[in-house]
Amino acid sequence: MNNNKDHAGVYLPPPLIYIAIFLLAILIQNLVPLNKDFFYSSGATTIGLMLMLAGVVFNFPALRQFVKSKNTLVTVKPAHSLQTTGIYSVSRNPMYVSLLLFYAGLSFLIGNWWNLILSPLLVWVVQSYVIKREEKYLERRFGQAYLDYKSKVRRWI
Repeated sequence: MNNNKDHAGVYLPPPLIYIAIFLLAILIQNLVPLNKDFFYSSGATTIGLMLMLAGVVFNFPALRQFVKSKNTLVTVKPAHSLQTTGIYSVSRNPMYVSLLLFYAGLSFLIGNWWNLILSPLLVWVVQSYVIKREEKYLERRFGQAYLDYKSKVRRWI
C-alpha cells in the first residue's frame, strides 16, 4: 500500500506523553511526598547524568538516520522508508528508548521516586498508544520487509 494519506494514526506526539507522565509524577510527589534523601547523593547525580547521556547518545544516530533518509518524525505523516540499519538494527524504537533513558536520568537529577514508579505506566502507554499503532502501519506500508525486520530486532532493546 502506497497511500500518502495513510499513517500510524498517532495524533499525540510521543514526547508529549513522556512530558505528561513526568509532570504527573511531580504533581503526585507534591501530594504524596516520598523521601528524597537518596537523590542528594553524588551516586544519584552520576546515575542521572549517565542515563541522560545514554539517552542523547542513543537518540543522535536515530535522528541522524531519519534526517539522512528524509523520513518524517511526524507521526501523522506517512513514512518514506523503513529504517533497519545502524541503531535500528539494535532497537525498532531507539527514539522511544532514548526518551525513556533521558526521562529516568532527569528523574534522578530532580529527585523524584514517583517518576521512576510511573515508568512502567509510561512504557505501557507508549507501547499501547504509539508503538502498536506504528507497527500496524509499518506492516501495511512495508509488508514482508517489515515483518522480516520485526522478527530480527526487538521492540525496545
